[in-house]
Amino acid sequence: MDFTPEIKDKINKLQEKYEAMGQDMASYLDGLLYADFLTYWDYIHLDTLLSLQSPKTPFPDEEIFIMYHQITELYFKLCLHECTQISTHQELTAKFFTERVKRINAYFNALTTSFEVMVNGMEKKQFLKFRMSLLPASGFQSGQYRMIEISATDFTQLVDKSQREALKNSTIEQKFEYIYWKFGATELATGKQTLTLKQFIKKYADQFLALAKERERSNFSALYHQLNEKGEDVNELGEELRKLDLYVNVEWPLSHYKSAVRYLEKDPVDIAATGGTNWQKYLPPRFQKRIFYPFLWTEEQMQEWGKGWVLSVLQTLRK
Repeated sequence: MDFTPEIKDKINKLQEKYEAMGQDMASYLDGLLYADFLTYWDYIHLDTLLSLQSPKTPFPDEEIFIMYHQITELYFKLCLHECTQISTHQELTAKFFTERVKRINAYFNALTTSFEVMVNGMEKKQFLKFRMSLLPASGFQSGQYRMIEISATDFTQLVDKSQREALKNSTIEQKFEYIYWKFGATELATGKQTLTLKQFIKKYADQFLALAKERERSNFSALYHQLNEKGEDVNELGEELRKLDLYVNVEWPLSHYKSAVRYLEKDPVDIAATGGTNWQKYLPPRFQKRIFYPFLWTEEQMQEWGKGWVLSVLQTLRK
C-alpha cells in the first residue's frame, strides 16, 4: 500500500528521533509489532487495585471503611500532583495557578460530599467493634494530607494558634515542634503523645521538614504575593484560594467531625478515636482556627471561623 504524505512525514521524524539517540528505529518498530494491544484492566492495574483490601475482622462494613480511605488517599495524590505543578512552574502565571487550584477544589469537593457514603454506609455496632482491631492506626496519620497543607500556606499558619505569633520568625524546625496536629494526638488522660503520633512523626518528620523548606518561597501564599507584586490580576485566584481554605480547614475536618459525632459521641462520656486522639478539640475548625490565607479574610470572618458549619451540623445530627 502507498503511504500518505502525513505517514511518510511521521516515519521520517521517527527516524530522526532515534538516530539522534543512537538507536535503531527498526528494532522499536519490531517491539511495536509484537506487543499486545493495551487493555483497560492492565493499564490501571485493576486486579492489583481490587486486591488491596485486607480486613482485619469478619465484619463486612470494615471493607467499606478501608476502600473509602484508599479513595481518599488517591484524591490526596491528585491534589499533590497539582501542588507540584504550581510550585515548580518556571514561568507561573495567575491563569495557570488559578486553573490548578480549581482542580484541587474539585477534588476536595468530591471528598467532602462523598464522606456521607462512609458516614451513612456503616452500621454503628459493626464500626465500634472492628475499630478496636485497628489500634493505634488512625486517619490522623495521612501524610499526604499534611503535605497538601505544607504546600498550600506559609508554614507559620500550621503552628498551633497559641504559639503562632511568637514563632513567626523562627526556623522551620522550631515551628515544627509546635505544629498544630501534634496537639490533636495526645492521650486524653495524661496529655502525653500517643503511639499514633509517635509512629507518624517517626515515618514522616524528615519528609515534612524537607518539603516545608522546599516550599518556603513556593507555597501558595508566597506565590500569590509574588504574582500580586508583579501586577498580575489575582482576584479570581484569591477567590479560589478562599474556597481551598474552606475546603481544607473547615469542610474536610467538619466531615470527620460529623462522623465522629455519629460513631464516637456517647453521653456523658465520649469514646476516644482509634488513635486515642482528643477529637472533640482537634476536629472542630472553630477551636483550631487554622487559616491558610488570613490576608483574604476579614477579622470578623476569622473570628467566626467554622462556627456556623459546626452548629448547623450538630443541629442536623441531633434532630
